[in-house]
Amino acid sequence: MHLLRRNRRLRSSEALRSLVREHWITPNDFIVPVFVVEGTQVKDEIASMPGYYRYSLDVLKQEVRELWSMGLKAVLIFAKAEDHLKDNKGTEALNPDGLMQRAVKTIKDTVPDMLVMTDVALDPYSSYGHDGIITNGQVDNDQSVAVLAEMALTHAVAGADFVAPSDMMDGRIKAIRDTLEEANFKDTGIMSYSAKYASSFYGPFRDALDSAPGAGNESPKDKKTYQMDFGNTNEAIEETLVDIEEGADMVMVKPGLCYLDIVKSISEVVTVPIAVYQVSGEYAMVKAAAEKGWLDHDAVLLEQLTAIKRAGASLIASYFAKDAIRLIT
Repeated sequence: MHLLRRNRRLRSSEALRSLVREHWITPNDFIVPVFVVEGTQVKDEIASMPGYYRYSLDVLKQEVRELWSMGLKAVLIFAKAEDHLKDNKGTEALNPDGLMQRAVKTIKDTVPDMLVMTDVALDPYSSYGHDGIITNGQVDNDQSVAVLAEMALTHAVAGADFVAPSDMMDGRIKAIRDTLEEANFKDTGIMSYSAKYASSFYGPFRDALDSAPGAGNESPKDKKTYQMDFGNTNEAIEETLVDIEEGADMVMVKPGLCYLDIVKSISEVVTVPIAVYQVSGEYAMVKAAAEKGWLDHDAVLLEQLTAIKRAGASLIASYFAKDAIRLIT
């Protein structure tokens, strides 16, 4: 055969494949989710997320130093509120000396240049496990937005670089942006969970924060009235465009692998950075299958992360961040 074009020529060695590879994973791609709890000397493994931990603030110092030494420069904080602090209004979320606010200060005192992002939602603080206030058996959008805006401001005061509203209430980006501007936190960024789907992949995360929805008989048993229907694409684009108009500096698609078509569609119509959250269920499935010997843990995690970038992600929030860095450096 005399073929003028042989595509296999560019795949003939690892050196050549690396030279022409279109998408790479680097430490700069990652946002590292971090779970914090009260106490001292706590490093508590999450049963449904093998190898992932909740940290008390004294141990958190060690963790963020290690992340920084690995080249990981951004963290996304989630605080596990104690049960006695939970109520329907998320009162503890506004405590300037709350766990989240102290975690921000701890990280900034330990590694000042670490980019600190904070979760803005009421579910960790809600006695019902919902992202907003329950009124007459429903999640009250407008009451919730008012609290979320004040919550975001307490994070900014504590030193957060970005607030990350994950609640999916209508109008919360504008309310948060206005509140930050009025308080002269004009440089505090917003990474909006713009296309967050009502997914079945969140189970281990809810174990980590004890934040499953539907506690009691007075609230919805799921989050489908505010998180998105997984059958929809156009809605995700609309939600994202609205959030950008309202002041979001970055947007997010959550979960990851099952929604790469959404990432691609959004990347074609926006110019702001797009984050993708590779969620707890995706992490847990790889860990479980690898433990059974059914797949190659390291090969699969790198393939998944590369697929997320290939779809159009600028950033990846992933529990695999440290694993990935150990493999690529």
